[in-house]
Amino acid sequence: MSFRGLSKPNATSGMGVADQSRTTFHELQRKKTHRYVVFKIDEAKKEVVVEKTGNPAESYDDFLASLPDNDCRYAVYDFDFVTSENCQKSKIFFVAWSPSTSRIRAKMLYATSKDRFRRELQGIHYEIQATDPTEVELEVLRERAN
Repeated sequence: MSFRGLSKPNATSGMGVADQSRTTFHELQRKKTHRYVVFKIDEAKKEVVVEKTGNPAESYDDFLASLPDNDCRYAVYDFDFVTSENCQKSKIFFVAWSPSTSRIRAKMLYATSKDRFRRELQGIHYEIQATDPTEVELEVLRERAN
């Protein structure tokens, strides 16, 4: 799907969204085939594409290791936890990763494209905007999910 076919380009619309990005998110959400998905903006294609997926057995540390130290990304993480009533639950987190060491251009591109991309992913429970690893520690997810 081309960007031109999605909407008129303007400052608020940002990048288009690759069909594979939507499909991969639905696989995480409905089929539980992925623990997480990391997305990046492909500037040449002018769309958000899948960069990496994590299988269901991968840990939260694996997810964090997949986020680059000095570049922006979007990610979704399927967080499983047990409530105080001993019920197994799952919540999907959207992470807007924008480390302070990333280029200004990348930060602006990801910031202006985030809302449009986020709207494409129906079923997100929580959103986290993070500029350093402490803002996406596992404890942050636990606190938000409970």
